Amino acid sequence: MTRVAVLGVGKVGTAIARAALAAGHEVTVAGSGDPEPVRFITEIMAPGVAVAAAYDAVEGSEIVVLSIPLPKLASLDPEMLAGRVVVDAMNHWEPTDGALPAIFDGHATTSEAVAAHLAGARVVKALNHIGYHEMEADAREFDAADRRGLAAVSDDAAAARVVAEFVSSLGFDTLAAGGLAHSAALEPGSELFAGSFPVADVARLLGDAGAQIHAPAPTATR
Repeated sequence: MTRVAVLGVGKVGTAIARAALAAGHEVTVAGSGDPEPVRFITEIMAPGVAVAAAYDAVEGSEIVVLSIPLPKLASLDPEMLAGRVVVDAMNHWEPTDGALPAIFDGHATTSEAVAAHLAGARVVKALNHIGYHEMEADAREFDAADRRGLAAVSDDAAAARVVAEFVSSLGFDTLAAGGLAHSAALEPGSELFAGSFPVADVARLLGDAGAQIHAPAPTATR
């Protein structure tokens, strides 16, 4: 059981929260302000998860999942997340978000931009390359023949392994790989983002992108 904080209560955040709760993790969600409106949302979208203010949700958590819109990245306090394993589940939707030059500031991938803003956090790109509607529908038991492959990419190999084990517990074979400069292989427009693949194909596509595999998919985490 892992203590998980999910920042963001949209469709992605609530889907991750539901999946994590179903997998036996302790889950607390937070929005951008007063937790009371969030309680109403979670009663419908993620019943059973705890609700708190962002600082309280992060405090004591082992993994923090960011599922806020990328343009709101600057609203996150880097000190709040310093030293934390942070899952960047966000994507850049340029047609609606625009180019976001202030956020990217010369960085090629969203997670490099996130890591630059959250200096001191252990940023891992993961859970951005599966649809929120697939989070529960595609989850499988460990021995299922059609278990889907996913990836956790980071410059921090230990953090990537922690997140890979967490995502595997949600029902997916998840590779730990590095580094963030290669996380474009998981972003919109990539083959991995657009499709569903077994873990062997995830490894091949990450390798084609130049990523180094830190660890194979965990075979059991619960």
